[in-house]
Amino acid sequence: MSNTSERSMQMRLAAHKSWAGTTNRSARTAAARKASHHTRFLEQARELHPDATDEQLVAVAESLRKAYYTELALRSAKARRLKGEQTKTAKRRRDLAELAQFESGTGDSAAAA
Repeated sequence: MSNTSERSMQMRLAAHKSWAGTTNRSARTAAARKASHHTRFLEQARELHPDATDEQLVAVAESLRKAYYTELALRSAKARRLKGEQTKTAKRRRDLAELAQFESGTGDSAAAA
């Protein structure tokens, strides 16, 4: 059985062989490009501004894309902050419980010595 490193190399080798056998890379990736965020943002721009020019739509789509990724970053920062606060609160509770146990005399006798 192969380890993680070997499996990773095997997958990389398969990917390189697959791309080596692809003469029309653009056609191979067309479906992914069509489903990409850029297309989604252009569609949203067209819905918001049906009478806009192509240049205006591109500018609106770019703003929508930036807003989307900024919102993701904001959510991520908030989640990290909340997780950090929860970690600090849990540590404080453990420390207070340990202190209470020590003060009541039920703590580890080796620690008192």
